[in-house]
Amino acid sequence: MQTALDIGWMAQHEAACQRALAGGGQPGLAKINQIAGKTGREILEAMMSGALPYPPMNDTMNMTLLEVDNGRAVFQGTPLQQHYNPLGSVHGGWFATLLDSALGCAVQTILPAGRSYTTVELSINIVRSATDKTGPLRATGTVIHGGRQIATAEARIEDARRRLYAHATTTCMVFDVPAS
Repeated sequence: MQTALDIGWMAQHEAACQRALAGGGQPGLAKINQIAGKTGREILEAMMSGALPYPPMNDTMNMTLLEVDNGRAVFQGTPLQQHYNPLGSVHGGWFATLLDSALGCAVQTILPAGRSYTTVELSINIVRSATDKTGPLRATGTVIHGGRQIATAEARIEDARRRLYAHATTTCMVFDVPAS
């Protein structure tokens, strides 16, 4: 049963998708010259506006980056039957992807131009199952520590009623982007 909160979340998701498409956004990979000189947050904002392509896996996983701020990123995803495991519920990999995206992008928001990151550790706990009837879920990632070489973050997946579905932490290695 959809609630007004679910409908509001779905409307915000649709508006984010339309904004990216109106700006020319399509799935793909940004070229080095397109991101050179941009901070991590500027890159994410350009993806959200459609000025840069967004990751193709967002379509596969039915998820969208909705919000970024310094040290924070919010993704929304709606699980579908194509995300099911053999047991008839959403596969843990779907939760992990949504969480890893929120965690990594939260870290990316604090990076200056010329710096990047990669996930070196991801720990997740799934505390409630989801199905295609669950409705939209949001993963909110927040940076805990942003150092020169290591960054850590935490994230939670919740529904519109703030029920917890999963939570995670990450450790990311931060490094200079190679010149070429």
